[in-house]
Amino acid sequence: MRVEDVVGMLWKHFALGFSALLPLINPLGSALVFLGLVGLQSKATYRTLARKIALNMTLFLAVVELAGSYVLEFFGVSMSIVQFAGGIVVAAIGWSMLNQNDAETKARDANAQMGGRELTPRDESRAFYPLTFPVTAGPGSLVVMLTLSAHASERTISENLFAHLGLFLAVVVLSVLVYVCYAYAPKIAQAVSPSTAHGILRVIAFILLCIGVQIAWNGLEALLVPLLARHG
Repeated sequence: MRVEDVVGMLWKHFALGFSALLPLINPLGSALVFLGLVGLQSKATYRTLARKIALNMTLFLAVVELAGSYVLEFFGVSMSIVQFAGGIVVAAIGWSMLNQNDAETKARDANAQMGGRELTPRDESRAFYPLTFPVTAGPGSLVVMLTLSAHASERTISENLFAHLGLFLAVVVLSVLVYVCYAYAPKIAQAVSPSTAHGILRVIAFILLCIGVQIAWNGLEALLVPLLARHG
């Protein structure tokens, strides 16, 4: 492959993965939920938990991205079906996010589910559950990652490699954003009003809706073209 093709493949799937996962992970909104669950802690505690959550999220989504296509192959599910069904799910997630409650309500609900218990610096066992999953990367992120993995596995071996690398880079960048937002959650809560975060979320949720429709259309097109060719 030419250098231009490699860069184009990396950038295309990086942009696709970043824009599809951003509204789901939502570092700014999730930071408010994180702050509500952790409560008042020292700066060192916020940074320690933020580092663990960012690392957990990177490894978690990377495993899903790498193993996704093999899991689908094991169950005999074609890439076109995954694109079609996954695109519909992604679009549905985007639609629901356009109509969901604001970050403050989400934080109160999450805190209620945790029984109102505040984390302590020693309570690092909760860095994965619930702070990484499902607060930071929930079921919606898994569905999107599985769909993107299938979408990136429909080319030649070399193209697939750079496509998956682009998705992994998107996960890494999002993990860095999660670390920054979580480590400085108290300052962000003071600087960014819930209404502003709510408005930003609406915009990127609409982008997610469009991405889901596009992926679903790609899968439907791949299913219909052979069928129409046989009856044409």
